[in-house]
Amino acid sequence: MLLPAKAEVARQLRRYRAWERVMLAAPNDRTVRTTFEDSGYTLCVLMGKRCAREAADAAERYLRTNHVTYLQEQQITCLQEQHVTCVQEPKERPRPATAVRRRPSAVDRRSPAAERRSTAGR
Repeated sequence: MLLPAKAEVARQLRRYRAWERVMLAAPNDRTVRTTFEDSGYTLCVLMGKRCAREAADAAERYLRTNHVTYLQEQQITCLQEQHVTCVQEPKERPRPATAVRRRPSAVDRRSPAAERRSTAGR
């Protein structure tokens, strides 16, 4: 997995946190909200996360640790998320035992006239 430069992650995380504070101070300002969302999106792309909060948390973890430790943590987190998803998926409901109608076989579908013709020449 390719990892971004720590300097770039730190810069984008600072930008995200700064715009977060501004947005909390002026939540009705559309330009502030748009810029905040753009900074969150950039952080998501940089950290490979779907949510800006997750991306900010991942960026902070990444800046605290070295590359190997961060990758190991990410791998463990992914495995845990997959396990939770697998556990929470509903099991397929058993189907009730009902009679299944099937087409008759080719031999059974022959008409009596066809049967007489095939045996008449023997």
